[in-house]
Amino acid sequence: MNWFDLAIYFQRKEKWNNSYHDSQLSANYNGRERRPSESVRPGQALKNQMNMNRPYRSIVKMIVLAMVLTVFAGLAYGNDDITTSISEALEYYKNGDYTEAVSSLNYAAQLIQQKKGGSLESFLPNPLEGWKAEDTTSQAAAGAGMFGGVSAERQYQKGESSVTVRVVTDSPMIQGMMMMFTNPAFAVSDGGKLEKIARQKAIVKYKASEKQGDIQIMVANRFLVSIEGRGVDKADLKKYAEAIDYKKLAALP
Repeated sequence: MNWFDLAIYFQRKEKWNNSYHDSQLSANYNGRERRPSESVRPGQALKNQMNMNRPYRSIVKMIVLAMVLTVFAGLAYGNDDITTSISEALEYYKNGDYTEAVSSLNYAAQLIQQKKGGSLESFLPNPLEGWKAEDTTSQAAAGAGMFGGVSAERQYQKGESSVTVRVVTDSPMIQGMMMMFTNPAFAVSDGGKLEKIARQKAIVKYKASEKQGDIQIMVANRFLVSIEGRGVDKADLKKYAEAIDYKKLAALP
């Protein structure tokens, strides 16, 4: 089982626990009145009411956020595609067209994520001596699940050797990886070892016989740095990991 599979496992486990808890509540009280002897769990009534109002509250939050962003973004950057989309969303909202309002806000959010992905590119290291590097790339996946989030990556080559450095944030996968960093048993379950690289906790997995491996580093519980190599010495793999400014990355908004 690799890091990605373990991350998926932890995410699905949490969702299953939540679903099981909800089904138990439904089974206990579905189809009949609650008896006087059955006490209501503290805060459950309020929680139920909040769940009923969730769609309305979500729209209100999005509109309030849009208003704030419009004011500050307009002052700082003037008119661009992001502020234009937010302004359009407000107009749609005022006219009662909530579907188009949400669509415009989602589009603005996607553009903001793209800008965030661009800022991550600056943390990808320059190639080591004797290595060549491709241009940096970034993407913002708005979809739900393990593949959502913002990421930036760069590939490096030296003859038959190759290394890929990737920085990921705002992804559900990070939650699963965090559990691996806090539980050594899971961290070493697939041949990994806990090490310190540039003062950061790292999970290092390397097969000397195949000259391939990867390094996973969690930064400020928000960023996952991944260095993967094939046909590469472990020393070079660690050098790419050490070339990243983790202190600056942790301070990124």
